[in-house]
Amino acid sequence: MLVYEWVDGDLLRRSTARERFRNLSTDEILVCLDQIFELHVELASAGRIAVDSYDGCLIYDFLSRGIHVVDLDGYHEGPFLNKMGRMFGSSRFMAPEELQYGERIDERTTVFTLGRTAAVLASDGSLNPTSFRGPKSLCNVMARACDPVVQNRFQSVRDFHSAWRTDR
Repeated sequence: MLVYEWVDGDLLRRSTARERFRNLSTDEILVCLDQIFELHVELASAGRIAVDSYDGCLIYDFLSRGIHVVDLDGYHEGPFLNKMGRMFGSSRFMAPEELQYGERIDERTTVFTLGRTAAVLASDGSLNPTSFRGPKSLCNVMARACDPVVQNRFQSVRDFHSAWRTDR
C-alpha cells in the first residue's frame, strides 16, 4: 500500500473536470502531459510498468495549475506475462496485450498508455489529428505510441518522451 500526501484538485476521470482541463490553453495541457511522461521515464528506469493507469489516477489543481499522479501501487515490476486475460484498467487506456492471456507486458505497454493519456487529455479521446490540441508532429508521436502492433510503438518510455520533447 502506498500512502500519498493530500493534494487539492479534481480527478480528471470525472467528465466535468476532464472537460474543464481540456479547456485549458494548449501550452498548459502539454506542460502537464510532459510532467506525466517525465514521471513515467523515472518509473520505467526503476523497472516499473504502468498497470491500471488512467485519468482516475490524475488529479489537477485548477487553482495552483498543478498535476498529480496517484495510485501507482498498481504498477508492476516488469516485463512480465499477462496471466489474467483482461487485466485491470480502463479500456480507454489499455494496450491490446493487456487483454490477451500470455502476452508480454513491458515498456511498450506503458508507451501505449501514455499515448492514450495524450489522446484523452489533449484530444477527444480519438487519434483524429483534427481533434488534437497541439502540433501535428505531437499528434504523430501520440499515434505511433498507440499503434496496436507492439513492434511499431516506441521501444521505451524514454524513446517516446524524447520524441515528444523533440517534436514539441
